[in-house]
Amino acid sequence: MNGDQIGNLIYLVVLGTALVSWYVVQNRGGLGKMMQHAALWGLIFVGAIAAIGLWDDIRQDVNPQQSVFADQGRIELPRAPDGHYYISLDVNGVPTRFVVDTGASAVVLTREAAARAGLTDNLIFLTEARTANGSVKTAPVRLETVALGPFEDRNLPAYVNGGEMETSLLGMTYLNRFDRIELSGGKLVLER
Repeated sequence: MNGDQIGNLIYLVVLGTALVSWYVVQNRGGLGKMMQHAALWGLIFVGAIAAIGLWDDIRQDVNPQQSVFADQGRIELPRAPDGHYYISLDVNGVPTRFVVDTGASAVVLTREAAARAGLTDNLIFLTEARTANGSVKTAPVRLETVALGPFEDRNLPAYVNGGEMETSLLGMTYLNRFDRIELSGGKLVLER
């Protein structure tokens, strides 16, 4: 501990002692009730300290994140609370969020994701895709780079959706680049 930390600790001890002393003087007639309140506040304090100490573990459960194991050629995606698997890839150097869709034959970007990746110049919506919500116009594009940690693919064919779409879709044209795709224990595992 350095001098500033020791000074802060002394300040907190003096402040805590003053507060406890004031509380005892104010409630000297109801000592039993005061002890109950003190125990309650002690438990709240211990709970807060435990939550802060365990925050990384709690956050992983509440908002799970993808894991890349480069040495094993493995990516693990936790199942989100909505039941889908989401992945963040760098498309042309720009982080882009996708929902993994093994039922989609291609990679499909939202217009917003395409704009962020610099793909909106001269989009021509020549092709059509059939979705659960009907047909939509799409514009074919080529993604210069698609990267996830050490895994990088170049010149990936994709489409920009002409309709409304919340999240870009990561379809089989990308997923086929993996040797193994497995669903196990609430995780989607991709291996190269």
